[in-house]
Amino acid sequence: DTLESFNNLVSVLSAIGEHAEAEPHQRRALEGLQQTLGPAHPLTLQAINNLANLLSSMGKHDEAEQLLRHTLASRRQTLGDKHPQTLASLNNLGSLLRMTGDLVEAESVLRQ
Repeated sequence: DTLESFNNLVSVLSAIGEHAEAEPHQRRALEGLQQTLGPAHPLTLQAINNLANLLSSMGKHDEAEQLLRHTLASRRQTLGDKHPQTLASLNNLGSLLRMTGDLVEAESVLRQ
């Protein structure tokens, strides 16, 4: 229940543009998921993805990229290349790379 409450709070704060306030709550939720479900559980990977999106919204693109790459690698390993969540990770990483101006790698990632 506590982790779900953190997630709901983060959603509300993000929706109203309070990204900096949402960040520590998202990190706490992620820590809790890693401890209770493990680092490769789909809900943990979704929380990492959510943190990456939040960080990207705050202009913290380097950390967001690292997290998106981690999520993509973990999803490929646990879910396979064609799983919808893996494909969403490819899209998220490609979109971030495009946004940050790395168009060559963005194209490569998005063509996968």
